[in-house]
Amino acid sequence: MSASSAFNEEKGGSSSVGEPEYGHDPASGGIFSSDYKRHDDLKEMLDSNKDSLKLEAMKRIVAMIARGKNASDLFPAVVKNVACKNIEVKKLVYVYLVRYAEEQQDLALLSISTFQRGLKDPNQLIRASALRVLSSIRVTIIVPIMMLAIKEAASDMSPYVRKTAAHAIPKLYSLDPEQKDQLIEVIEKLLADKTTLVAGSVVMAFEEVCPERIDLIHKNYRKLCNLLIDVEEWGQVVIINMLTRYARTQFLNPNMNESLLEEGSDKTFYGSDEDEDEEEEEKEKKAEAPMAKRKPYVMDPDHRLLLRNTKPLLQSRNAAVVMAVAQLYFHLAPKVEVGVIAKALVRLLRSHSEVQYVVLQNVATMSIKRRGMFEPYLKSFYIRSTDPTQIKVLKLEVLTNLANETNISTILREFQTYIKSMDKDFVAATIQAIGRCATNIGEVRDTCLNGLVQLLSNRDELVVAESVVVIKKLLQMQPEKHSDIIKHMAKLTDNIQVPMARASILWLIGEYCEHVPKIAPDVLRKMAKSFTNEEDIVKLQIINLAAKLYLTNSKQTKLLTQYVLNLAKYDQNYDIRDRARFIRQLIVPTEKSGALSKYAKKLFLALKPAPVLESPFKDRDHFQLGSLSHLLNAKAGGYQELPDWPEAAPDPSVRNVEVPEWTKCSSREKRKEKRVEKPFYSDSEGESGPTESADSESDSASGSEMGSGLEESGSGSESEGSEEGSESEEEEEEDEKDKKKIKKDLKKPVKESESEQSSEEEERKHQRKSDQQKSDSESESDEESDSESSQSESDDSDSEADVKKKKKAAESKPPPKPVKKDTKKEKKEMSLLDLDDFEPAASPQVTPVNSFLSNSLVTDLEGLSLSDAVLSPANISPCSALKSYELLHRIRGEGLSVEYCFSRQPFSPDGNMVAVQMQFTNNATSEAKNLHMEDVKLQSGMRVKEFPEIELLPAGETATAVMGIDFCDSTQAANFQLCTHTRKFFVSIQPPVGELMRPVFLTENEFKKEQGQLMGMNEITEKLTLDAKCRNEHTIVQRVTTAANLSRVPCGSDKECRFAGRTVTSGSLVLATVATKEGGAAQLTVNCEKMVIGTMLVKDVLLALTQ
Repeated sequence: MSASSAFNEEKGGSSSVGEPEYGHDPASGGIFSSDYKRHDDLKEMLDSNKDSLKLEAMKRIVAMIARGKNASDLFPAVVKNVACKNIEVKKLVYVYLVRYAEEQQDLALLSISTFQRGLKDPNQLIRASALRVLSSIRVTIIVPIMMLAIKEAASDMSPYVRKTAAHAIPKLYSLDPEQKDQLIEVIEKLLADKTTLVAGSVVMAFEEVCPERIDLIHKNYRKLCNLLIDVEEWGQVVIINMLTRYARTQFLNPNMNESLLEEGSDKTFYGSDEDEDEEEEEKEKKAEAPMAKRKPYVMDPDHRLLLRNTKPLLQSRNAAVVMAVAQLYFHLAPKVEVGVIAKALVRLLRSHSEVQYVVLQNVATMSIKRRGMFEPYLKSFYIRSTDPTQIKVLKLEVLTNLANETNISTILREFQTYIKSMDKDFVAATIQAIGRCATNIGEVRDTCLNGLVQLLSNRDELVVAESVVVIKKLLQMQPEKHSDIIKHMAKLTDNIQVPMARASILWLIGEYCEHVPKIAPDVLRKMAKSFTNEEDIVKLQIINLAAKLYLTNSKQTKLLTQYVLNLAKYDQNYDIRDRARFIRQLIVPTEKSGALSKYAKKLFLALKPAPVLESPFKDRDHFQLGSLSHLLNAKAGGYQELPDWPEAAPDPSVRNVEVPEWTKCSSREKRKEKRVEKPFYSDSEGESGPTESADSESDSASGSEMGSGLEESGSGSESEGSEEGSESEEEEEEDEKDKKKIKKDLKKPVKESESEQSSEEEERKHQRKSDQQKSDSESESDEESDSESSQSESDDSDSEADVKKKKKAAESKPPPKPVKKDTKKEKKEMSLLDLDDFEPAASPQVTPVNSFLSNSLVTDLEGLSLSDAVLSPANISPCSALKSYELLHRIRGEGLSVEYCFSRQPFSPDGNMVAVQMQFTNNATSEAKNLHMEDVKLQSGMRVKEFPEIELLPAGETATAVMGIDFCDSTQAANFQLCTHTRKFFVSIQPPVGELMRPVFLTENEFKKEQGQLMGMNEITEKLTLDAKCRNEHTIVQRVTTAANLSRVPCGSDKECRFAGRTVTSGSLVLATVATKEGGAAQLTVNCEKMVIGTMLVKDVLLALTQ
């Protein structure tokens, strides 16, 4: 359709000639048209033979639905197109049918055969849409068809279709609950699915259909924990809530021993006193008995796995995920670890008011039991003037909960400013909060009372009324001290009109009438005057006051009391009439009155306990935090109670996954092979650093069992883990002597490799001197010295067995370099065999790169292995020259030609810049002067450090200069003018993505750990067939490091090459893995925080490996 016709349609005019007129349909703007045939044009379009018209009609119909318009009368016309061959039309038809299939069930049933055909469609989106429509037809007749479709979809190749099958399960269950058993079988099958796309949906189906079948989760528990980080956000919420309930049934309470331990420690301390009596000792033994019976708590590794894998989700951008993890930690974690959630919850307070409301409700509940958790963030709960009232009240609640002796002064100062607010409900809540602080913290009770009494002179009646109510509660704690306040409040009866406040004052005067004997009768006199005009709550208190004064001071108040009771006798409210009759019989004894009148004084003037001002959130934690029931403080429909902790731990072996025998054997053999190959790694892992060992200790041995064994094999049986541990220990004992030798040999070289970094600057100075003499070999030596530092580091962590294995490969291949190289190599071997003679301070001697340094010598130095000095192809760094790019051709530059290359050296003025080395050649007959840069044009964020001006370049001469460019981790070009004394040339430098990185050294463990954190969307995998010349490890390494400035990571496997680096500007980690298979097949995996860089790097490395 032409643009003009589309414009006409939107304006409501006629379309171009030869096309039907559809100007008045609601989607095109003529919404208020009175033309009732407005859908006829859409029906015509749907009936036409042109797919383009059908597509246009469907787009407009879906747009109508999106706007909330009713398009149900188009159902017959749309259903006809369900068999359309155009995929785009088909998708939109299915979208329409999902919306209206439930309303137009009879018509939808007519096309059910088409939906069944759609389930076999090669396009996964069509298969999923067909299933979605089928499950939306709410007719019991087609339940068997739906059941069959769900079962087939559950076995589909596409995870998207399996996800749709999981969504269809609750729909079918609500239609026909009798299908529950069959649906549970499908759920069990889908729970075993290893894709993250399906996990969230199937757990949702599990929660809807059979939440009580906890046995289905056992085998999948560890897998769900490990997949959790990569599941979509709403799936994460469902899984976390389900796992919270699961953990409460399967693990012991991590806080169960705390109180007993505290008691026990106190008793043993006092028990050590020599002068203690025998009786006390006996008591102590009895008290220690339960302590002795109860074993010290050790956290189940699976419990630790859940806590460890959910912790990173506290940084999620989705508030619901953060809230779900917070409630999981609150309900499941040891008290010492719960604190981590506080910071995440405080972060959510910067979100929308709706999110704040839910978060503050939960924080208010948490802060009652775990006050210390939120104390550091006290200021985050201070109230802003822009906060809605309900948020203000919740923040007040939290501040009141957090108040203690140390911070009460700042909190009360904050409350004073809140009282001046224009929001009256908020002011009332603040006064109540002050009252609660006063009752909870005795030291500030008098201060709070004085402050509240000052508020009694406030102009605002509501403030005064609320203060009266709170003062009444505070006075009940120690009334004898505060008779002055009671007198002051008695005077307020003339001014205060708020019923609750008047009633509170009257109750106070009546309750403590003995403290104010002169004022009380006068107050009753005034109240008797206005009795008929008062509110019901005030009338009741006037009657009470009259009764109490009659009993204590009948001389002055007898007539007043009778007058009040007579007025009450004829009141309109029956409560007041009943109260008057009851009190008259009680206090005025007659012949008819019973025995109760004798005890009237005791009844009316009994001591009443002071009210306890408690938080309304005190008992809410029996609801699962974050749930709707917790928010409403009432059990909502579909809420599942949080189970109590079990007394004894259930059998943990139910979560072990059985592995078939053949896989067990093969994996066991592989492990043994790996152990034989890598005696050095097992040692280095032990020495890898304090952080790893600390982590593993804190994880209570779960790190070794869960982190490595379980995630790789998927079985994770504890028995296997223990067997493997014992095997590896035996082998370690056998190889101990060898390792000690290796350790001795390694100590000094490691120091040397560390000091290499400090000596790099000296090397570069030497290189620059040699470059002035030999500019041609500039790029080669630069690359080699750089790769040497990374290569020698990786060689340090190479294993003995690995090198021996590669020795044969090196012997079988002809040496690539001339004989000279071998003699130098032998000399180097001699020096390395006598490593003990080296001085630690002699590090600069290890890598002297002088002007005479040749290609082969660099390679020799790189090829030397510390464990066994044999030159192996795996250890050789690529020695090919750096690629040069043309910046200015000599013809365009009128005799001046400029080439540039990325030297892969750190740019000393600014570490975030890429060093670009430029070579100027003057091919003209005249000299060139004042070579410099001008008019630099860059994308936002990019920076350039210009090269120093070259004052003179004689004819036929060459000069080099280095400039720095901060590309901001992008491949966008840096444009500038290259100027001489006569001309200006527009040029641009665009970096390949591989040059935006710098090498970084990682151990194998660190590589695996980092790779595990960069999964999901941060991982890109491509399959490729390697070029015939690129089948050996040496060539792969050479080509990858030529394409990208990465360093080699040591690897125990022959069939894997690993590389690591960081982007120059942001320091984002870039990990690359090339896994080779038989027949030249290979798989390239790139893990990078920046997906764009990862995608571009995959393309470049693929090109390098397949050329």
